[in-house]
Amino acid sequence: MIYFTSICANYLPKAMALAESVKAHCRDATFVLCLVEREIPQAASGFPHFDQIILAKDAGWEDFDQFIFRHSIVEASTAVKPQFLRHLIERFPKRDRFVYLDPDVLVYSDFSELEEVLDRASVVVCPHLLRPGNIDMEISSLAHGTYNLGFVAVARSDNSNRFLDWWAERLFLFCYDDKSRGIFTDQKWIDLAPSFFDVHILKHHGYDFATWSLLGSDMRKAEAGGYVVNGDPLRFIHFSGLDSGMIERAMGWWLTEENRPEFETLYRDYLRKLDAHGQATLGKTPWSYSNYADGASVSREARVRYRDPALWQAVPRPFASCDDEILQQGGGAVTTAGTTGEVPTLRMSPNPGLLDKFAWSTLEIGFGPTLAKALRKLAGARR
Repeated sequence: MIYFTSICANYLPKAMALAESVKAHCRDATFVLCLVEREIPQAASGFPHFDQIILAKDAGWEDFDQFIFRHSIVEASTAVKPQFLRHLIERFPKRDRFVYLDPDVLVYSDFSELEEVLDRASVVVCPHLLRPGNIDMEISSLAHGTYNLGFVAVARSDNSNRFLDWWAERLFLFCYDDKSRGIFTDQKWIDLAPSFFDVHILKHHGYDFATWSLLGSDMRKAEAGGYVVNGDPLRFIHFSGLDSGMIERAMGWWLTEENRPEFETLYRDYLRKLDAHGQATLGKTPWSYSNYADGASVSREARVRYRDPALWQAVPRPFASCDDEILQQGGGAVTTAGTTGEVPTLRMSPNPGLLDKFAWSTLEIGFGPTLAKALRKLAGARR
């Protein structure tokens, strides 16, 4: 199988630990690094467990700078995923199975269940929660998404192609951290995917074990080696929340003396792996898309303002511009992400009058007539 992760350079130590674990446990694995940077750092190019390193900008985008300018560093590394998956499917025509893993994942054993599932399914996701009981995480899942997109697997098929086309189109316009409007990066969209496509929901306690799985968990060493979680073989742990301190807090909230030792041992071992891969230095690498061409920092306000499609023609080369030029364009401020996919809906409408009415009534709520007009114009141009 082809495995890949998507990172900016400050996550190189995590990606190194991930790739090393994939190569150690997953047979016939090819590991590809998607790097959301302008150039490949020497530390990445010299790492033996990256079989290929591909800059995200080289994965088939029409205007990558315009796209990436609209995103924060966290949004950027998630926004490229479906397009990069499409690129890998084209790049490896003789390979049929592709797995995305977040960089803060560590693999502990083979993915035999996934291989069996991909014999009969072409899109596979994991839910955050496999049982009720942790109301904090249930509420969090309502905001962040039912499924955790630290893992997604696809097999080459018409169904997976349609899924990736849809997901990529949505993320082209709406991959932002804007939970107040129902959007959370690439992840919240996948709540809709099982209704639109044939999607297999992998309910296995050993896949994507993470902080949201801790409450009531039973992790122990297996007699044959490795670990089991609630009776299932441990396949990978997703150390989500490491940088924010959430893992330490969650261990205090949801682990007891009975179920704490094994997870804490693996967590401390993971930290040592990151240190060995240069976390103290590489983890502070600045993002090459954080500055304008003259070296000035791109403000959050300018990135958000540039989400207005009217600016894509007014300022076609955003990194050659500056905050003042971008923030002075257009009408009232556009302060948050956007909507939930109106452009594709508008583009497909056969009734221009209805299209105009829909654009104004829906998009003006919270976004203003400037963005509504711009999206209407863009929709017409793309038909």
